[in-house]
Amino acid sequence: MGPTTVEADTSSIVALRILPGWRGKADLMSRLLAERGYQVVFQNCRGTFGSTGEFEPFRNEREDGLATLEWLATQPWFSGSVAMFGLSYYGYVQLASGAGAPDYLKALVPQMAASRVYGVLRGEPMRLDGALSWLYTTYNGHLATSLLDKTRVTLRRTSALRAGFQHLPVGEADHAALGRPIPFFQDIVRYGRPEDDLWAATDNSKHVPGIQAPVHFLAGWYDFFLRDELADYQALRDAGKNPYLTIGPWTHASLPGMKAGFKESLEWYDAHLRGDVGALRSAPVRVCVMGADTWVDLPSWPPPSTPVLHYLRAGGSSSTEPPASQDQPSRYRYDPADPTPSLGGAVISGGGAKDNRKLEARPDVLTFTGDPVRADTTIMGTVSVSLHARSTLDHTDFFARLCDVAPKGTSTNLCDGIIRLDQGGTRQVTISLTPTAHCFKPGHRIRLQISSGAHPMYDRNPGTGEPLATTTAMRPADQEILHDAAHPSALILPVV
Repeated sequence: MGPTTVEADTSSIVALRILPGWRGKADLMSRLLAERGYQVVFQNCRGTFGSTGEFEPFRNEREDGLATLEWLATQPWFSGSVAMFGLSYYGYVQLASGAGAPDYLKALVPQMAASRVYGVLRGEPMRLDGALSWLYTTYNGHLATSLLDKTRVTLRRTSALRAGFQHLPVGEADHAALGRPIPFFQDIVRYGRPEDDLWAATDNSKHVPGIQAPVHFLAGWYDFFLRDELADYQALRDAGKNPYLTIGPWTHASLPGMKAGFKESLEWYDAHLRGDVGALRSAPVRVCVMGADTWVDLPSWPPPSTPVLHYLRAGGSSSTEPPASQDQPSRYRYDPADPTPSLGGAVISGGGAKDNRKLEARPDVLTFTGDPVRADTTIMGTVSVSLHARSTLDHTDFFARLCDVAPKGTSTNLCDGIIRLDQGGTRQVTISLTPTAHCFKPGHRIRLQISSGAHPMYDRNPGTGEPLATTTAMRPADQEILHDAAHPSALILPVV
């Protein structure tokens, strides 16, 4: 089905691509843009809602996006300038079709999106919540027509996804959640490496440096696209471009994030389509520093910082002083039959900042907490953990999460990361957590969680090394975290 237009008395165009699950109607954002004097073009993905061809997620968006831009030039109402809009799948399309686009593409605003999807649908370990939740919405989506209908849809979705998350083998989780196998989910499970054909065909990161249109990235500290979106931002920087970047304390597609994205988008369009630069900020980067709840303008991301090590100690403490003793390891048992749950963080539903005390009370979660900080301590950039670990199994995971502990005891998650291992013995590993910007206020304490899972954010590690698609066997793992003078495990913070 060809694009359709919402009439407006203007010469500028904003192009949209509609994600499967929408009904081909002009959505709220389209109407708001049209009310502000922009014509709006929207198009369904290939093979959805009357559009011809076969829907193959993420595979045809570059080709189809470029074709749509070329089609615009043949229309009698086209003024000679166009921008693109939208978050998530919409944003992926912008980055996929931005390079090689005609010079009348004047502006892009990808929101909570990136040029590749391997890290949000697969990864190693697999992003089970991301893959199954997205597939459910895409292939079993239902638009609620009333509040009661919305409640029913939400309950049905929650129940179905819970069944899928808990099901083994993972290769049948689509059937457990949706009542039928979904070929794309089967491919996600089968192809686990980023160089596999599925992910290579959907990876547009190699095209990003060639984007000529000005780009403004909108991102969230609790969005699962964050790491890849920042990689796209850096790719444009390395190519000599000057992309803008805004990062707020948002989860994926949250209302505050979408409102901010709409505001920033309008200013970007006005500047690059109409020449109205009055509302455009001078600093290319603006980030929210959580904890202080302030916004900071920067020339680029990340800002200069100093790595400060917080060494893990026996008894659950941490210190900036290196260990000088023969501390006994900290121990816990991870049982995949009762996997350590995920709480908050970068997931589709129920994510964001949460009080983690209930999670930290579990016997399969270790915490290492420092003394109260004496002055504002601000971190900006990528947090990492250098861990000396030992497991009774060759195949196991280690999950790390940074938290801010308030004087009243609330432990709020900031960022996290995971690593999957397939070799036994004592290992020194580095876990890269997602980037963040946060201020620990006086009286607050810095806490690191260590566990061996975050289910269903990630699939559980069964401990057997058997294929993800078919294994149902599970083996518990006895884990040790070493933190003596010979094995100085540490949390590494980028302090500004």
